[in-house]
Amino acid sequence: MNRDLAKQKAEALVAQMTVEEVASQLRFDAPAIERLGVPAYNWWNEALHGVARAGVATSFPQAIGIAAAFDPQLVKELGDIAATEGRAKYNASARHGDRDIYKGLTFWSPNVNIFRDPRWGRGHETYGEDPYLTSRLGVAYVQGLQGDGEVLKSAACAKHFAVHSGPEALRHEFNAVSDKKDMAETYLPAFKALVQEAKVESVMGAYNRTNDEPCCGSKALMVDTLRGEWGFEGHYVSDCWAIRDFHEAHHVTDTPEESAALALKMGCDVNCGNTYLYMMKAYEKGLVTEEQLRTSAVRLFTTRYLLGIMEGSEFDSIPYTKVECAEHIAKAREATEKSCVLLKNDGLLPLDASKLKTVGVIGPNANNRVSLIGNYHGTSSRYITVLEGLQDALGDDVRVLYSEGCHLFKDRVENLGMANDRISEALTVAEESDVVVLVVGLDETMEGEQGDTGNADASGDKLSLLLSETQRTMMDAVLSVGKPTVICLMAGSSIDLGAAADKANAVLLGWYPGARGGKTIADILLGKLSPSGKLPVTFYHNEQLDRMPDFTDYAMQGRTYRFMEEEPLYPFGYGLTYGDVYVSGVSACKTEGGYEVEAAVTNDGSFDTQDVVQVYCQNNGSANAPKNPRLCAFQRISCAAGSTVKVKLTVSDEALKVVDANGNFIEEGSPVLYIGVGQPDSRTLALTGHEALSIEL
Repeated sequence: MNRDLAKQKAEALVAQMTVEEVASQLRFDAPAIERLGVPAYNWWNEALHGVARAGVATSFPQAIGIAAAFDPQLVKELGDIAATEGRAKYNASARHGDRDIYKGLTFWSPNVNIFRDPRWGRGHETYGEDPYLTSRLGVAYVQGLQGDGEVLKSAACAKHFAVHSGPEALRHEFNAVSDKKDMAETYLPAFKALVQEAKVESVMGAYNRTNDEPCCGSKALMVDTLRGEWGFEGHYVSDCWAIRDFHEAHHVTDTPEESAALALKMGCDVNCGNTYLYMMKAYEKGLVTEEQLRTSAVRLFTTRYLLGIMEGSEFDSIPYTKVECAEHIAKAREATEKSCVLLKNDGLLPLDASKLKTVGVIGPNANNRVSLIGNYHGTSSRYITVLEGLQDALGDDVRVLYSEGCHLFKDRVENLGMANDRISEALTVAEESDVVVLVVGLDETMEGEQGDTGNADASGDKLSLLLSETQRTMMDAVLSVGKPTVICLMAGSSIDLGAAADKANAVLLGWYPGARGGKTIADILLGKLSPSGKLPVTFYHNEQLDRMPDFTDYAMQGRTYRFMEEEPLYPFGYGLTYGDVYVSGVSACKTEGGYEVEAAVTNDGSFDTQDVVQVYCQNNGSANAPKNPRLCAFQRISCAAGSTVKVKLTVSDEALKVVDANGNFIEEGSPVLYIGVGQPDSRTLALTGHEALSIEL
């Protein structure tokens, strides 16, 4: 069913409703209208990295880990799996008359905000700090979720529109100020791509104000840009209870009725929250018109018709047995394989199990299921931690000793114990082991959404880039034993391990790898797989926080790899493999609409691996270009040991443009392309030993 036909059907249905019935349909928990055969529908569902909050579903790595794979095709496949399982669960729930929250087909994913500041607690829900990478992966996930048929397999949502990335504690009253250049260059490209390329069915507004207007009631964002300039035809949803913030926190209105009216007039069609319960009062006071109410209802029922909710579709036959089936679990495992980032390796990895008698697994995340799943997660029928993964992989041939070592953030594990009550056990395990695997980091109780966690007075943001004092004390103690040690870091953002990273022989970043991610991490540690993920965010030295712009400053100067002035701890785009991969030759030719870049990629190592070829552009002589070269193309490849492969990448003319002070994309300067398996920066060169090759266009 095309949109025009769906809209016609929606208009005919809405025309039969009373004004009160119309108003009721703008709530996220829309009630049934039995006389018209309209079933109840709850618009609120989540699928950030697999179907969330509605029972069992296949668990993918957290979004930031998915981003580290630099693989749009994989992301599209994950979106399709989420849609398939969402349909299977919806079919089963509807058959039993269950129309509850988290049971619908409108998924409020993906989160395409820019991870501009490493302190932001929700950054791990995003695809990182780069607008180009975010747009490519966001488009792919939407395409996977929605499918390519006339009936939407599910409805995706681009959130949180726009200019939203902390601080969490201030989000309900905060005003994010951004100029036209930063808006066009950084904060809006991913949203524009999802609307115009992927035809995303919905957009969710953010809690904060942007340039003085609340994002769920903004003429500049919602009317002029989204529906005006970009031609968005889907529906707009508020973040949850964000419209209440209009009068309680932003003080742009005085009453709930005024808040509901402002949101509706700007085009917010469905309210997650309770302020639209006041919509009939707003109507009775003349604050909104019947036409405005019916316009939003038509948009919402257009989506419901496009989903086949009203008349049925071929997706109604998807069986519940598709949920967490073997094929989906295998794809989630592939995502974990591609997401893990090897930050350091002096040759200890991969471990040779045939030479090991005892492995010590130590740390608060070694056997922590919560550290597998991130936030906005579903339930898995099985969880495999790093400890369990190593135990299963090593079997009876190698003894695995375990110590929790310490609590994630408290100074003791047992309340009645003394401070550091697990360190003596950790020391003993290290002393008895041939090699130590230290599994440390964070989980959703330490970084996440405001109100969902106990960190930083429930704000969810990080106060520093260091691990907790109790983890640092434990790591120092274990490393002082002097055994060969690999640190496995499980976190969703930039972490500075400090001296521990210098002392350890290897550091593997596992992110939040999915419910069964411990199995894959074990296979990487033991050399059954090569790590090949790349950082989608910059990893900073902790002391650099003191020299960064204030958390509340949304100007991009000094932020992310494109604008930073100092050398990072680990750069965006960086990640080692068990091979030795580098770009050994490049050429470029002009095509219609851009350039085709051909790169020869050589693996001089003795290990087959995948890697990611990356193309960066710098506009020499341009006053409007970012300070540093910016990502403009990438492609994941496989490269066997001792081989050279050829890869072709497309760089569009649009990607070569720069943004002026008025937010216009212009041709300026002399473009130079840099092609490598990382950024063309000094830190990447120092860490990898390989330099990106360049081409002047």
